[in-house]
Amino acid sequence: MLRWRIAPAMTDTRFHAPERLDEAIGLLTADDEARPLAGGQTLVAMLNAELLRPRAIVSLHRIAALKGVERRAGGSLWIGAMTTHSALAASAELRGAHRLLAEAAARIGHEAIRNRGTIGGAVAHADPSADYPAALVALDAEIEIEGPRGKRSLPAHQFFRGFLTTALEPGELVTGVVLLPGPAKAATRFEKLARVEGDFATASVAVVLGLDAGRVTSARLTLGGCGSVPIQSIEAEQIIAGHTLSDAVLKKAGELLAAAADPIDDVRGTAAYRRAIIPGLVARAVRSALAKGAA
Repeated sequence: MLRWRIAPAMTDTRFHAPERLDEAIGLLTADDEARPLAGGQTLVAMLNAELLRPRAIVSLHRIAALKGVERRAGGSLWIGAMTTHSALAASAELRGAHRLLAEAAARIGHEAIRNRGTIGGAVAHADPSADYPAALVALDAEIEIEGPRGKRSLPAHQFFRGFLTTALEPGELVTGVVLLPGPAKAATRFEKLARVEGDFATASVAVVLGLDAGRVTSARLTLGGCGSVPIQSIEAEQIIAGHTLSDAVLKKAGELLAAAADPIDDVRGTAAYRRAIIPGLVARAVRSALAKGAA
């Protein structure tokens, strides 16, 4: 056991670096004021600002079971929670519809943040303006969880419960993300509007289009930064799928998503501004996906 001295207020904080997942879960379960450390992009900032003073920090960096990207039987892809944004942005395993996650990872922060930040940490933090939540919901991803009561998994749209709120119970950790097989031919686009490159989104849209002989046969459109959780509209997706994608069709789809959104006023923009930009953002994302073509 080590002492981790990052700020004067942390001199009494214990630092643990277990090598086994069950050991980490045991440490978190034994102390309800213990906090897990993944990439540290949020936790360390809070510690330095003395906004948080946990009795213990449990580093996940030495746990091999949380690392890697593996293709599973049936075409699904498992991503360990400690996989960095940089690794995902560059991963050759993210093909077809799964390419959307690489696009989202490449837009996160700056290089130093991408080299340290992890998908598990970002998912567990559940900031609705972050880049992964909308992408994972659009991909129908499964979030793998393990805790004192065992293992379970939840669809991404059920995992994210609200602003910085998830389905995680005390002592539970995000252990991985599973991307289910997407359309045989898919076009994707992660479109994001931010104040500056690397910032959290004022609004974003994640698009997955299933293609057959140049026609759009299925569509997944998910908004980020426009509500406390990722926003979807079945009606908007139905308008895109199976129709000729005219300007009027794209405008209508964008308007339906804007109507489904529940944005707030914050430093990145007003609720009214977010609603106003959604139709254009959706149209641009769909057009860009089609221009890029199927993978």
